[in-house]
Amino acid sequence: MSSIRQNWSGSVSFEPKQVVFPSTEEAVAEIVRNARREGRKIRPVGAAHSFTPLVETTDILLSLDRMQGLIKADKNSMRATVWAGTRLKALGAILHAEGMAMENLGDIDVQSIAGALSTGTHGTGVEFGTLATQLRSITFVDGTGEIRTVTQEGDPELFPALQVSLGCLGIITRLEIQAVPAYKLHYEAKKAKLGDVLANLETYKARNRNFEFYWFPFTQTVQTKESNTSTAAPLKRGFGKWFNDIVLENGAFSVLSSISRFVPGTSAGVSKISAKAVSASKDINWSHLVYATPRLVRFHEMECNIPQEHFVAALQEIEALIDAKKFRVHFPLECRWVKQDNIYLSPAHGRDSAYIAIHMYKGMPYADYFAALEAVLQKHGGRPHWGKMHTMSAAALQAAYPKWEKFQEIRKSLDPDGVFMSPYLNRIFGE
Repeated sequence: MSSIRQNWSGSVSFEPKQVVFPSTEEAVAEIVRNARREGRKIRPVGAAHSFTPLVETTDILLSLDRMQGLIKADKNSMRATVWAGTRLKALGAILHAEGMAMENLGDIDVQSIAGALSTGTHGTGVEFGTLATQLRSITFVDGTGEIRTVTQEGDPELFPALQVSLGCLGIITRLEIQAVPAYKLHYEAKKAKLGDVLANLETYKARNRNFEFYWFPFTQTVQTKESNTSTAAPLKRGFGKWFNDIVLENGAFSVLSSISRFVPGTSAGVSKISAKAVSASKDINWSHLVYATPRLVRFHEMECNIPQEHFVAALQEIEALIDAKKFRVHFPLECRWVKQDNIYLSPAHGRDSAYIAIHMYKGMPYADYFAALEAVLQKHGGRPHWGKMHTMSAAALQAAYPKWEKFQEIRKSLDPDGVFMSPYLNRIFGE
């Protein structure tokens, strides 16, 4: 039986020498101690949803699949402690059963909580940081095999390194989350014109708890998505919602994507057809049921964080570049906003941010398109989403992150023998 592993998009394939499935923290610690003694390497994996080779290894792959679920919930403090391998979709239901919810989430919920936080995963909303800002304590096994717990209050130097750590400071085993009382969201998706949205962008951002939009290349069409808290009863998820989510946004788009892949010259036309098919929809439901949308069409993705004040100029440059180069792309670009934080390797470190995500259908060439748009975003101070494709060098990353050297010092102190390093991480860190 083959032991070849792949990530969700298929962009990374590798064959680990050994795959281990610990179910306790002590088992994780023993694996780390043995690996250190034998001079071996370990990479942790949750759902393997990252588009980059973060989990790739030819040695030990440590799965968190047997470390899922709720450990404890404190309704007075609104804090919940969960095992690190817990999938976000399951976490939403777990917290809801306790009358709790995460204050914000992204639009994909298949990742493990540790993997999502460790790569700087985010949602959207100018009042909300990356998901990692919702953490209050982190328990992990360091590179010597010691089980450690670090709190936000107790270790303000180490904690912001662990919040977004790329899995190279240790194996995260449990996480304490600052939750909020369960809440409902009223979600609306609408068709709009790009020029109108950009002209009124500050109003869109200010009047909505969560706001994002998708722009369809070669068109002036965007789909806006707005969510705000609601006390209304949940809407019944009838045929119409199912048809829009599954048939239009995934089924029909899958067919159009296949046409674009086999006849690349149709990409601009496919984008225009998709833009015309954008329809209004709405939903009212508990937050964890509203944030995520199905992702049945597989793709490759690059996403950059830029200072929010550069967003309009950057997107307009990207629009002009796509028109000029006639890139064969039909996937829309996703635009979101995130509040600044003080996490060392968070793309939103020290600046209120905009994120622009670029996609290409699986099986279609993406390298030239991604490189051209990445160059535009780098000119505007771009920092990569750690779970998405990028080409930034170690020197460029060091220049982009004010706390880069501090993180490096902490990494070397927690993992002195490089147990958690890999060729990909060596490249990122210039080693």
